[in-house]
Amino acid sequence: MSTLTKDQLQEMKNALLEQRENLQRHFESSMEDGAPAESLKDSTGELSSYDNHPADAGTETFERSRDLAIDDTLTDEFNQVNEALERIEQGTYGSCVTCGKDIPFERLEAIPYTAYCIDDTPNRELSNERPVEEEVMTMPPSGAGEVRQRNAGKFDNADAWEAVEEYGTSNSPATAAKRDVKDYDENM
Repeated sequence: MSTLTKDQLQEMKNALLEQRENLQRHFESSMEDGAPAESLKDSTGELSSYDNHPADAGTETFERSRDLAIDDTLTDEFNQVNEALERIEQGTYGSCVTCGKDIPFERLEAIPYTAYCIDDTPNRELSNERPVEEEVMTMPPSGAGEVRQRNAGKFDNADAWEAVEEYGTSNSPATAAKRDVKDYDENM
């Protein structure tokens, strides 16, 4: 049994009900926009992505994965809120489900749906695992990028024009619209 007062318990219940209502509104507005598309083709509404730039497809893929990840996270949070409301009804809210110790009220204010005290919170360690792609990547040759780093900042807005001006402009004689084509015609 938790040491929460009736007022504290009611405050947490109200916070959980409000959080559940906000999450339900999110899912309802997502459904009004349409259920998540099964494929990238369905989500973009285009018959073919052949005429699209690859970066556009990459952006669509990123946006779609981000939206799906957000929905997964919010679904998990919604489930945790419902479980916390069940614990309130059962009289076990505010006690750690692992060790049975009281969860401090301050922690419940911060994370009203938590079922764990700080010591028993799962997934507290950061992973040191590297992406699997790194196992098949080829390292760049030694010295790659050194010239770029050495010349970093060489062209600022003031010096760039002087560096390329010697190659001519669209008004140069070679590219001028009214150039003398007489010499070309005579040699033919």
